[in-house]
Amino acid sequence: MLTQIVFVAMLLIGLGLLLNLWSLLRGPSMPDRLLALDTMYINSIALLLCYGIYGASNLHFEAALLIAMLGFVSTVAVCKFMLRGDIIE
Repeated sequence: MLTQIVFVAMLLIGLGLLLNLWSLLRGPSMPDRLLALDTMYINSIALLLCYGIYGASNLHFEAALLIAMLGFVSTVAVCKFMLRGDIIE
């Protein structure tokens, strides 16, 4: 029963990733595209966690943590670039 629920959750998260990709490609402005990319990071973390539950592997949880840290740093860097036009002062 749990495997079926996790599989359905993975399908719905995958659908969310596709919708985020569509929003990323058609976004009218740069902040909209940044928000779509940030949401894609969150959805990919959720997908990886569901796959870790499905496969009973601890390695996927560590990879999700790594993606979360990289997603946060890249979002901060792009926001700083959008506000100031420069990343490193």
